Amino acid sequence: MIRKLQFPWQWFQRPSLSLQMMAVGLVMTVGFVVIALLAPAFEAWGWLQNPTDSLLNPIHDPPSLSHWFGTTRQGYDVFSRTLFGTQAALQVVILATVLSLIVGVPLGLLSGYLGGRLDRILLFLMDTVYTLPGLLLSVTLAFVVGRGVWNATIALSIAYVPQYYRVVRNHTVSVKTELFVEAARAMGASTWAVISRYLFLNVIQSVPVLFTLNAADAVLTLGSLGFLGLGLPADVPEWGHDLRQALDSLPTGIWWTAFFPGCAITFMVVGLSLVGEGLNEFVNPLLRRENWNKSSKK
Repeated sequence: MIRKLQFPWQWFQRPSLSLQMMAVGLVMTVGFVVIALLAPAFEAWGWLQNPTDSLLNPIHDPPSLSHWFGTTRQGYDVFSRTLFGTQAALQVVILATVLSLIVGVPLGLLSGYLGGRLDRILLFLMDTVYTLPGLLLSVTLAFVVGRGVWNATIALSIAYVPQYYRVVRNHTVSVKTELFVEAARAMGASTWAVISRYLFLNVIQSVPVLFTLNAADAVLTLGSLGFLGLGLPADVPEWGHDLRQALDSLPTGIWWTAFFPGCAITFMVVGLSLVGEGLNEFVNPLLRRENWNKSSKK
């Protein structure tokens, strides 16, 4: 039986569950990006209170028309801090995932292609780091380097470099024995030419999926660092720090100071995870083949 071939743009005519989830995840993720970009403008127009300015008479008001998400015991507007916390989350998460990608992918390519002692040394170092729990490693590094945007970025990125390295290195080891790579070497192509022209595009299919999943994990890890007092400075609106400040308020029934920052963390993690799940269908040929089978039966 001849199976009818489907082109990528035809996947959306009968979208699978994964593609539908990716669409939802993209809407959620783009929504957070828009919020992060517009929050300063809202403050300048007077629609938002400054997230670092407390009220003259601090009182923990419940959600109302004047303060949509209520206020904290210190007099901060929860709605303003939640929106501005999006900036801190996206800034650190993007920097950390991009930095780990920039370091991990080239190391994986060189290690997998060159092999030998370099491969053994890098593999030992990366496996050692990879065996450590990511959160524990990030907490330890944050404790050593201190608080700050770049310090949190370094603490997170070091934990993610081995993941990019392992994925790219394993793909490189399997691809470098292909005939087109051996033909390029036989024709005198340099190491740089082989890696950049023949290996790179063939081994990075899984990197976008790993990027989104690491970004989702980075949101949780950054929130955990802030909750432990090891993330960003105290004067920077950050969801994990706000959750820590809300601990004393929860026993007295002041639920809104923890509820809304917690929801923000949850929705951003869910959005990025759904994007990663949808991307996995594009880069995984087995999933695409399964969708083709289902579509051909309809």
